[in-house]
Amino acid sequence: MGASTPGLGITGEPFGALPDGTPVERYELVNGQGMCVRILTYGGIVQSLEVPDRDGGPGNVALGFATLDGYLSDEYTAAAPFFGAIIGRYGNRIGGARFTLDGTEHRLEANNGPNTLHGGGRGFDKRVWSASCARSEDAVALRLELTSPDGDGGFPGTLRTVVTYELTAAGELRIHYRATTDRPTVVNLTDHTYFNLAGEGSGDVYGHRVRLFASRYTPVDATLIPTGELAPVHGTPFDFTEARPIGERIRDGHPQMVLAQGYDHNFVLDRSGPGLVHAARVSEPTTGRVLDVHTTEPGVQFYTGNFLAGTLVGTGGSAYRQGDGFCLETQHFPDSPNKPQFPSTTLRPGQTYETTTIYAFSAD
Repeated sequence: MGASTPGLGITGEPFGALPDGTPVERYELVNGQGMCVRILTYGGIVQSLEVPDRDGGPGNVALGFATLDGYLSDEYTAAAPFFGAIIGRYGNRIGGARFTLDGTEHRLEANNGPNTLHGGGRGFDKRVWSASCARSEDAVALRLELTSPDGDGGFPGTLRTVVTYELTAAGELRIHYRATTDRPTVVNLTDHTYFNLAGEGSGDVYGHRVRLFASRYTPVDATLIPTGELAPVHGTPFDFTEARPIGERIRDGHPQMVLAQGYDHNFVLDRSGPGLVHAARVSEPTTGRVLDVHTTEPGVQFYTGNFLAGTLVGTGGSAYRQGDGFCLETQHFPDSPNKPQFPSTTLRPGQTYETTTIYAFSAD
């Protein structure tokens, strides 16, 4: 193997401790091209993500907190925004906080009205993961591991999970998810980073231009559970098949927009087979920053920070308000365990859950 790209590196440092004394570390990955991502062992949280603008100037484009205390505060727990975290065992919602698998009903914690959201009140976002580092010629990587015991949060099976963050010299943050189980279960892992390509704390993202490579979406009921329909986006505020500003139709009176107070919907990606597909492209006019998302998943949740209410003060000292960030959570569809017509999220012994998502940054 030849010499690695100059400037590529990964280092770790203490980042406080949980109330029970469990230490938390922060790892810094740099690519030698102006990108720097900082990741916590607590929740696998992407705490900050510095990306150059069109003039080469760095800016943190991920919402988060300067200290661990921010992620442990009562205000954060009450708001439950899941800033930057690994989401599991099941990303998004499961209706009625229950599902039936192989004839057995499994009851989960209802932490979002009558539903389970993001694995329940103590999902993977609130666990300390074990960490190890790796590097290659053109990338550095942080490997995080967690074992979730049988019955954790009501989910069956001991789930062994590995999530690897890889930062490349080409400006990509690659996230690889892998999991195995000893009993039939359901699993749907994702990343919950809130992006603002103009810079964290700079205001709302409504001027960002978004294109989603999805001609259908999954409408939801009053508790944001999919109805089961795969509805066309054409003629609705959900049509991002051509690039449009986020804010162009966010206050549209469409019933689905009213229910979610903006965008908080799963989009069905257009794909002709397995493998990576282009899911989204987002550009920010003032800085020139561009984010392209590729994934092996069938869907992506486009969320526009609708429930940020000014109660949380972020890394740069600004209060986060509605619309100050957006998420592109690659995933299987919400409530799939209760929707047999959706792509299956069932994982059985002997099988391996494996998905990849790439966040690729550039500047125009």
